[in-house]
Amino acid sequence: MSVQFKMIPKQNNLVSPPEVKYYPCAVSKGEMQLEDLAKIISGRSSMSKADCYGVIMALSDVIGEALSNGNIVKIDSLGTFQLILQGVAAETEQVLGKSNIKGAKISYKPSKELKSKIKRITYKRMR
Repeated sequence: MSVQFKMIPKQNNLVSPPEVKYYPCAVSKGEMQLEDLAKIISGRSSMSKADCYGVIMALSDVIGEALSNGNIVKIDSLGTFQLILQGVAAETEQVLGKSNIKGAKISYKPSKELKSKIKRITYKRMR
């Protein structure tokens, strides 16, 4: 199965005169929910859909807990999850504190195995 894409015009106002160029944009076929994933995984294993659902939910919880405890989570065939802090700068290291932290994000880096699967994708342009 191929990934469908369409061409999207984008205007560059930084050049004079402004120019329009076209870029490929993947077209989504919809979302897959946890229920859908559990059903597919159960069909490919000896586990029931409910068991798969539970395992996926538990994995999500455990990844969240590990990140909250300052760990990097590496799942060989999936990738690496890491916490990234967002904050405001301080004038000196001495005045830098918790008040400078405005939030956190999760950084995800796909595994080599997952990247290689993406490289095998074929593409089909929508008209």
